[in-house]
Formats: sequence, structure tokens, C-alpha cells
Amino acid sequence: RLCVPLVLAALPAMAAGEEVSAALQDSWGDFWLFRFFINAAGYASIVVPGFLLIQYFKRKNYLETGRGICFPVIKSCVFGSEVKSAHQEDGSLLARAEPTESTTARQVFKLLFCAAGLQASYLTWGILQERVMTRTYGATDTDPGEKFKDSQFLVFMNRILAFTVAGLYCALTKQPRHGAPMYKYSFASLSNILSSWCQYEALKYISFPTQVLAKASKVIPVMMMGKLVSRKSYEYWEYLTAALISVGVSMFLLSSAPNRHASTVTTFSGIVLLAGYIIFDSFTSNWQDALFTYKMSPVQMMFGVNVFSCLFTVGSLLEQGALLESARFMARHSEFTAHAVLLSVCSACGQLFIFYTINQFGAAVFTIIMTLRQAFAILLSCLIYGHTVTVVGGLGVAVVFMALFLRVYARGRMKKRSKKLPPGETPVQKV
Repeated sequence: RLCVPLVLAALPAMAAGEEVSAALQDSWGDFWLFRFFINAAGYASIVVPGFLLIQYFKRKNYLETGRGICFPVIKSCVFGSEVKSAHQEDGSLLARAEPTESTTARQVFKLLFCAAGLQASYLTWGILQERVMTRTYGATDTDPGEKFKDSQFLVFMNRILAFTVAGLYCALTKQPRHGAPMYKYSFASLSNILSSWCQYEALKYISFPTQVLAKASKVIPVMMMGKLVSRKSYEYWEYLTAALISVGVSMFLLSSAPNRHASTVTTFSGIVLLAGYIIFDSFTSNWQDALFTYKMSPVQMMFGVNVFSCLFTVGSLLEQGALLESARFMARHSEFTAHAVLLSVCSACGQLFIFYTINQFGAAVFTIIMTLRQAFAILLSCLIYGHTVTVVGGLGVAVVFMALFLRVYARGRMKKRSKKLPPGETPVQKV
């Protein structure tokens, strides 16, 4: 795996009879598809041996014949300890807390606290994400500075902090008895780190507002993955809102203006990376939905996924030698260190706010807050980084958010109607 880039870099040198220039080597190293396959090869070096070990233990019927101090660990990782739950509560999340003993003022305060926490966490996260991936560090009058190029290191930073926060939360609070085989988290973990990598990498080619609008269109692949992975069915209004979102995103992407800022030009590479993000993220959510059939809390899910995310990313970074290189970059630029740490803190805190908001007020209120967050993120990005939006693009944005709010309203009506269904009738599952 390590020989491939060396051979590719050496071919021009052998042909010309001289050393390969640093610029040529950097061109290979900066090509996103090349980096994607190098990262994937690093993950495969961990996944393949793990898969073979799991198959070995299953063939040997280790659950019946195993003994020794390693037995509990292997049993937990390969076989689990409980059967699946017969029923899955409200979209695989903890049941929403009933505010019967809380006053109205207290509930309003909780709602404002949740909204402020979500907005602060994810708006800061979005601004820092664009700053880290699109701007230089250490620029002076004589030195143009340098950009941070390794998106995988940022994914690792986010995951290691999320793993720590989730682990502490599980240790300090009462959680359901864990029963899922640990290896099953690896599927969601792998797709999660690939989607995050695509998200960071796409900012090198497209603007942040474009990325936010494209994320809204992931409803469509999520529905497709739901049909393929979970065999779900959907209502007509879900297909209608998905179509409206597609139209709005298309209007925004195809709109153009003579004085459009260079960073807002959508490139082919950006489109491919966004498509990769949406596909991987859609698989992640549907696989996690299937995992929730085991009795577990969302924080346990967060912990299990991030265990494997840390393992995959640190393994790949060590194999490439990128971990030390990124550490040197942090040593050279203290501003980047502060940005990377704050980026990880916002990501971890944002996940906890998600769980708390859904637990207290339900998924509908959470969706409204996050939809508003997307609108604010576009506005802030345009104000801070100078992105321009045409009239047609603005109409496209309006269509997307109208469809998102329509989706929330229709889902709320469907939930009310499902509560009135006679016993034995089950409502259609939704995303």
C-alpha cells in the first residue's frame, strides 16, 4: 500500500533522469481520490483481520467452548449478551420525558437552553470547519502561510473527544444493560468517518452554503437506504417534500452571477464528495436505526461508534505517517490547535445537546431547531466569508426550508393520527 505512491512519484523521475519535483509529489498527495483510497486501505488493514477473527470465533463455536480471561471480552465483541428488543421506541431514541411535574416557565427555560446550546455548538462548528479547511495559517507580509490538508486528522480529533465524553457520561450515569455485539458498531463507524471525511474535503472545492443546502437533500438517499436496509415504506408527502428539496437545491446550485466569488463555484470534485457524504451518512443513520433494536441508549451508541472510529482513524494515520505530520503542524500554528480543539468540543457537545433535546421535547422540536440552524449557518457564512447568493439561489434556499418545515408539520400530523389508530394497526415508518 505504501509502495504505490512511491512508484507513481518515481515514474517521471526515471523517465527524465532526474529527481521528481516536490510540486509533482504534492499534486499526487493533494488529489482527493488518491487520499480516499489510501485512507480506505488503512481502514481495510484493520477491518480484514477483524473480520477473519470474528469468522474464526463463530466457526469454532467459541461461545460454548471458550474459556479463560479473554472469554468475556471476546463474547462481548463477537456475540453480545442479550437478544434484540421486541419493540423499538420512537425512532430508536429514549422516550421523551414527560413535563408533568415541571412548570411552564421551567419548560420554556429548558427549551431556550436546548436551542441556544444546539445553535452555539453547531454554528461555531460550521464557522470553524470552513476556516480550517479554506484559509491559511501563519501568513505574513512575506509568507503566504500554509493550509491544513489532512481531513482525516480532524475526523480523528472529533472522534477521540466524542469517545471520551460518551465514556464519561456512561460511567457516571445509569445506562441500560448493553447487549449488542461490539463489532456491529464498526459498520456505522466506518461509514461515519468516511462521511465526515467527505464533508471536510468537499469544502476545498465548494462553498459552505452549498454544502449546507446539499446536506438538506440527503432526505432522498436516506429514504432509499431505508427501503434497502430496513425495508421501510413512506407516505406520499415524504416523496413530495423530497422532490421539493431536490428542486430547491438544484436552483441554488445552478444559479450563477457575473461577480460570484471564486470560492462559491461548485466543481465536479465537490459534487462527488458531497454525494459520497450523503450516501455514507444515509447508511450510518439506517444502520444505527437497526442497531437500536438492541436495548441501548443513544449515548451508548455514541460510545460504541466512536470506539471504532478512533481505532480506524488512528491506525490509518499511523500507517501513513500523517499523525506526526499533523502534530508538527499544530506545533507550528497555535491558532490551528485552538481551532481544532474547539471544533472537537463543539461536535461532542452538540451530540449531547441532540440527545437531551429529543429526550425532553421530541424529534419534531429538535428538527425545527436544527432547520433554523442551517439557515443561520448559511447567513453567517455569507457574512463572514463573503459568499454571494443570487436571487434564483435565494429562492432555491427558500424552497428547501419550506419543504423542511412542511415535512415537520406533516410528520406531526401523522403522529397524532397514529395515536388514534385501533390496536393492531401500525403506522408507516418514516425518516
